[in-house]
Amino acid sequence: MSNITRRGFLKASAATAAAVSMAGAPHVARAAGQKVVIVGGGTAGATAAKYIRMADASVEVTIIEKNASYHTCYLSNEVLSGDRTIESIEFGYDGLKAHGVTTVIDEVTGIDPAAKKVTTKANGDFAYDRLVVAPGVSLKYDTVDGYDATVAETITHAWKAGSQTVTLRKQLEAMKDGGTVAIAAPPNPFRCPPGPYERASQIAMYLKRHKPKSKVIILDSKEKFSKQGLFTNAWTELYGYGTDNSMIEWRAKSAEGNVTGVDAANNTAISGEMGTETKADVLNIIPAQQAGAIAVAADLVDDSGWCPVDKKTFESTKHKDVYVIGDACIATSMPKSGYAANSQAKVCATAIVASLQGKEMVVPSYVNTCYSIVGEDYGISVAAVYRLEGDSIKKVSGGLTPKDASAEQRKREKMYAYSWFANITSDIFG
Repeated sequence: MSNITRRGFLKASAATAAAVSMAGAPHVARAAGQKVVIVGGGTAGATAAKYIRMADASVEVTIIEKNASYHTCYLSNEVLSGDRTIESIEFGYDGLKAHGVTTVIDEVTGIDPAAKKVTTKANGDFAYDRLVVAPGVSLKYDTVDGYDATVAETITHAWKAGSQTVTLRKQLEAMKDGGTVAIAAPPNPFRCPPGPYERASQIAMYLKRHKPKSKVIILDSKEKFSKQGLFTNAWTELYGYGTDNSMIEWRAKSAEGNVTGVDAANNTAISGEMGTETKADVLNIIPAQQAGAIAVAADLVDDSGWCPVDKKTFESTKHKDVYVIGDACIATSMPKSGYAANSQAKVCATAIVASLQGKEMVVPSYVNTCYSIVGEDYGISVAAVYRLEGDSIKKVSGGLTPKDASAEQRKREKMYAYSWFANITSDIFG
């Protein structure tokens, strides 16, 4: 990595995690029976549940999640290339139960901040002293004409790893050699991973192996994207990017890339001011995004569609004793990634325990890294350390995989990605 060594980043990450977890460790007498309810059992919610219990075992923590297991978005693109099974990214909640977290598999239908209760579909109401809302994102289907949740069952977004990931994989397998895959990349801000550019790379890797006459078209609503130089370098080397025979084509917004509609009957994306039509054998539409639906319903969002929070604690600025973490919150310069959600959850857990114990919250730091596997033994990454400055989270150090990285370095990046995946899933669910 260019501006920060990997050893330095890992030391900073470890120091941040240690500071966060130790800051909330109980050193004073505690009031028994304090209740924390967590809505959402993904990366952010599950991490917060575990770390609150680790910091203060007297706190009763209940996590409410609609699904009995969770599929990670990170590394889910490897299911599309065939390098990973859907089962390998599936995690249950037994590890949280071992930490004393009560897990309720149910759908949250309402949040009442005034009464301090959460209402569920099948299990009634849950009272809380502190509430954590970690709902992820919801898709703004209405930004793409002709697209909705029903159409998405066949023309997938696959932006929540699971059944649609499997559907998209089967569509790639069924496609003829010489076929076209079109991916509509969403506008900023969006949750990443799964990442449309890594997705294009993983699909191209599969096609290069099995259907070399085929291609991937990325229809983008943006003029640039994260790690663009690293991606295009890899595409040039691996997939002939920029040539007449390129397996990957990227169309920016200014090149009629912005998808505004879908003709589902003809598997066609409609984009740009001229209504350019792109017919594909496999069409993957990823709409614009906002905070998860329950956050919208609970009046936790502002006009942006995302949740404003106190960046020191992640407490909502709209409702007291309600905290929002992960993809749904506004965390200034931090991306909407799995590692960012994990880092925010640890800060939030510390803040909640400090609040319940009547202690002062420490000034936190935050970390993030995002890996992308773009080809055989070819990984790239971006990493950063953040600190609180005023009411803003600002990057203080970080770096990218060097553009001139050797083949061995790129191979190591892929192995680092696998090691990171094993470590973070153990940290969350273990």
